[in-house]
Amino acid sequence: MTVNNSTHKESSGHASSHSDVIDLGKLFGILLDHRWFIIITTFIFAVLGVSYALLATPIYKTDALIQVEQKSTGLPALNSEMTDLFDTESPAATEIEILKSRMVLGETVDNLNLTTVASGNYFPIVGKGLSRIFGDSQHIQISRFDVPDMTEPQAYTLTVTAQSVGSFVLSDENNNIILEGKVGELAQGNDYSLFVTNIEADDNDSFTIRKISRLDAIQNLQNDLAVSERGKQTGILQLSLTGENRVDIQAILNDISQNYFMQNVARNSAEAESSLAFLKKHLPSVKEQLNDAEDKLNQYRQTNESVDLNMEAQSTLDVMVSLESQLNELTFKESDISKLYTKNHPAYQSLLSKRKTLLTEKARLDKRIEKLPKTQREILRMTRDVEVNQQIYIQLLNKVQELNIVKASTVGNVRIIDGAQSFTQAVKPKKPLIAVLATLLGGMISVALVLLKTAMHRGIESPDEIEDIGLPVYASIPLSSWQVNTEKKREKRKGNLPIEQSILSIANPTDISVEALRSLRTSLHFAMMEAKNNILMISGPGPSLGKSFISTNIATVIAQSSQKTLIIGADMRKGHIHKTFDCKVSPGLSEYLSGQVEMNEIIQSLTIDNLDCITRGDIPPNPSELLMHPRFKALLDWCSENYDFVLVDTPPILAVTDAAIIGQHVGTTLMVGRFDKTTVKETTIALQRFEQNGINVKGFILNAMEAKAATAYGGYGYYHYEYKSDTTK
Repeated sequence: MTVNNSTHKESSGHASSHSDVIDLGKLFGILLDHRWFIIITTFIFAVLGVSYALLATPIYKTDALIQVEQKSTGLPALNSEMTDLFDTESPAATEIEILKSRMVLGETVDNLNLTTVASGNYFPIVGKGLSRIFGDSQHIQISRFDVPDMTEPQAYTLTVTAQSVGSFVLSDENNNIILEGKVGELAQGNDYSLFVTNIEADDNDSFTIRKISRLDAIQNLQNDLAVSERGKQTGILQLSLTGENRVDIQAILNDISQNYFMQNVARNSAEAESSLAFLKKHLPSVKEQLNDAEDKLNQYRQTNESVDLNMEAQSTLDVMVSLESQLNELTFKESDISKLYTKNHPAYQSLLSKRKTLLTEKARLDKRIEKLPKTQREILRMTRDVEVNQQIYIQLLNKVQELNIVKASTVGNVRIIDGAQSFTQAVKPKKPLIAVLATLLGGMISVALVLLKTAMHRGIESPDEIEDIGLPVYASIPLSSWQVNTEKKREKRKGNLPIEQSILSIANPTDISVEALRSLRTSLHFAMMEAKNNILMISGPGPSLGKSFISTNIATVIAQSSQKTLIIGADMRKGHIHKTFDCKVSPGLSEYLSGQVEMNEIIQSLTIDNLDCITRGDIPPNPSELLMHPRFKALLDWCSENYDFVLVDTPPILAVTDAAIIGQHVGTTLMVGRFDKTTVKETTIALQRFEQNGINVKGFILNAMEAKAATAYGGYGYYHYEYKSDTTK
């Protein structure tokens, strides 16, 4: 026992040292073993991808180009002040936001009635694609659809009643008919109105019509519309729109371009209109001031007998008028600059500095005028007022004329370079790409599932895995295709097969599994030489591992070697060796242990020479308690004395305790595990369970070994060699 534990520790350390090593050959073998699953899964994904590519609704794209130029009046003859007023940069980012604003898109929604959403009714999922493939697509164009204001949002159904005359009926969700009408005519009634421009459908085809809010329609358009600047700081905007119908999306994008262009022109005209209104508002008051100044000057001259200015006063007057003119110009300029900059801006500060200089010069001239005679001084003041007001009036008249020209000649700073055009080929779905990606996805998913299954299921795949825990492997029994077919026949017939057809070692003695069993017979001969008796117990960690197959066939093989052999079916819960040997199930072991029959009544002779059997009998309510009865030990002692070899088939140790009870009376114990099903963890726990009950498990039999590529690449392919004679009967 101590030796086994130390071996287990050493083996664990050896296994952990290689746990991080990736065996590429084994991985390749695993994929090769599951090749059909991978191929089928990949094929299914490829078919789904191709089907989707063919059935998916094609999405088309239309685009347009718009150039945003620097704002300009277009009149080089205008003075610099007017040019500065209308020259501003229009960044592309700003124009993109304007393009996608509710102001622009709302006009398109209203013009094209995008608040009405209509779609054809097809068979779910594949109907629309099949209709398109067979040229039976449905299309409807609605230019007006009004519903009562207080109506709850709902889906309406429009059904074509007669395609030849274009008649239809409109019903609500409760199938109540609301309207009846014809294509090209306005249908009204019940506060509903509907104008259908065109219908492409057959009789009894139907459409679903919904009325959405204007804001929702604008938001849908904002999501579908893509606007970007071509290049960096080029001012060239590319507009693109995608949709199912090429004609519809082209009309929508053209309308958006025109709306944006018209609002740009209107915005530029609005600036000139605003300045023009301001000037016209102040022009009458300036003219009135000019008339008053002229009347006062004429009246003063008449009173003082037409006094004229001398040379000095005339010179001072000219300077004063010039100063006043410059101050007025600065006032206009300040009005314009205040719209663009704050008072801390250098341009604004320069204007204020210039005004301060002019006011200083004006104050100096006022002091010179004070030294003139009173008459000269009054004439000078009045003449100055007349000339200044006259210059202001003329200047305002000039600006009014200039702004009228600007307003009339405004063309905006936006130019539509390319109108909307739809591409003939759909941009989505990309059929070849979808097919390739679906195939690759299927391959990756199938490979991932195989690797995940392999990682999650740690079934035993080689004898070395068992020997690493310190348990010798006595035999590796290959999976017999003949045995698999036999089991299927038994299940199909729902009855027993003749013994010549159910025992592999008799029905097919050249099978590779039988050769492995003969090798096990040789190993058992030496293994049982030092045992306390000639009784062998076959058990295992769990059910459905092939314990009964091993037991019946090894018993048959040993009997064929002229040894008097007895096989005991000690699994009184689910034992079925009576089906394999085609014999009676009772009386059996349960009847003997319960005292119903004697020992000689439960031993059945079989048609196989040197082989007898004891079946399980009727299923008792307390199998474990019966096995603890002294009659069981007496039975085993008698069998050991009267037979050369006794084999006991027991239930799994991890399921019930029967094997631990039987193991107290046998000389040799072997465990059976199934390839790729039994795990090392299960085997270790089963081994510990036997050790806790004082039973030494002699070795392990790995059953149903399959010729897997993973095993072959791992170095265990030699377990599946077949060596037959040249001539077979």
